[in-house]
Amino acid sequence: MHFSVILRVIGLLVMVFSVSLIPPIMVSLIYDDGALYAFLYAFGVNILGGFLLWFPVRNERGELKIRDGFLVTVLFWTVLGLFGSVPFFLADHPDLTFTDALFESISGLTTTGATILTGIDDLPKSILFYRQLLTWLGGMGIIVLAVAIMPMLGIGGMQLYRAETPGPVKDTKLTPRIAETAKALWYIYATLTSVCALGYWIAGMSLFDAICHSFSTVAIGGFSTHDDSIGYFNSVAIEMICTFFMIVSAFNFALHFYAWRHKSVWHYFRDPEARFFLLILSSTVILSTLVLAMTSTYDWGTSLRFAVFESVSIATTSGFGTSDFSSWPHFLPFLLIVTSFVGGCASSTGGGMKVIRILLILKQGMREIQRLIHPNAVIPVKVGGKAIQERVVSAVWGFFSAYLLVYVVLMIGLMATGLDQVTAWSAVAATLNNLGPGLGDVASSFTNVSDPAKWMLCFSMLLGRLEVFTLLVLFTPMFWQK
Repeated sequence: MHFSVILRVIGLLVMVFSVSLIPPIMVSLIYDDGALYAFLYAFGVNILGGFLLWFPVRNERGELKIRDGFLVTVLFWTVLGLFGSVPFFLADHPDLTFTDALFESISGLTTTGATILTGIDDLPKSILFYRQLLTWLGGMGIIVLAVAIMPMLGIGGMQLYRAETPGPVKDTKLTPRIAETAKALWYIYATLTSVCALGYWIAGMSLFDAICHSFSTVAIGGFSTHDDSIGYFNSVAIEMICTFFMIVSAFNFALHFYAWRHKSVWHYFRDPEARFFLLILSSTVILSTLVLAMTSTYDWGTSLRFAVFESVSIATTSGFGTSDFSSWPHFLPFLLIVTSFVGGCASSTGGGMKVIRILLILKQGMREIQRLIHPNAVIPVKVGGKAIQERVVSAVWGFFSAYLLVYVVLMIGLMATGLDQVTAWSAVAATLNNLGPGLGDVASSFTNVSDPAKWMLCFSMLLGRLEVFTLLVLFTPMFWQK
């Protein structure tokens, strides 16, 4: 592997990331919120740290191979989480330990939305803005942004894109050149964010809240500038806008690209993954509405309103809230958490295992049943009328197995720190699926979780964001062999 080239890339990307501290600095100056020096010092730390990584190997050149791409991706998300935590650690309010600052930073960058903060309404405006900005940058993946400028760095970006892109099929490009693909994705991403912010502002949010919430809505991050999340505004219009953009952001961004290029929306309804995703959402909404109304938890109108928002929020792994779903009756809290395992579509900003994988697993299961009846028949797994390669089907089963194994190990680890079974189960689901809220002691925040548990959950968030294998492959001896 080209370690010197990898260090050069990491140093450059950290220096690029330091630019993200300029907007919070401007916000702090506008509101005079007392957090200015924390961001100025953090800016200096990021610039200096990136420079020290880059300068000794500044003249190194080389093409990144597959293993290099995996290592850069994992290192960058780890290093970025570390550098991103500096403002939280240096700020007087909130007064966070290093572990808490790192947890909040990684949670934002991985679009998990799990928080250790309380009294969010009273935090400095620049801190609030920075949390949302971290989520927005992590939503599409700052490495995809870096891919767009890789030609200027003299380094090919395809291997980074392969490691970063969520979903079972990694080789599909929207445009012939990978840099153009990354730029197209970011144009779509920025456009959705702008339209979402405008909608929020028209619906009654302040300009600051509209911008901040548009960041975390399109990123499917779930961070809010208020303790009561979207429920703070108590507005049906705002909830409808939020619901719409959560669904749109959970679709495969390739569908948005084709909609933009061909000026058509019919392909959304023809796409099997999108149809299956909408089926899951509608089924969850209907079931939740019926249970809430028939148990007299709310009246029918309120039941529908809360069921729609919470079902979409949890199923897309956004994590926004208008009601405390953890206190809902019967099986509903468990059901909603389970839907987060499905998550969003491939190549979306959503978390979870991705809709296409679940669809392939179900079709593979149906094929095995058919084989029991016709053992000699050749029955391909098809999606949208097209046969899926056996290698892809096998990879999906491998991913599913690894996902469940990691889940069980992390849950046992959390229980070993003293958490009860419900809290441990939901905490792993909330972080591995990049969801945010859980059940039990982590229903509202992760403040009361011990430091060892927080470190495990940070690892869980990175595993979820990098889709397990990208991170686990680094722990195999074969990866490091020449």
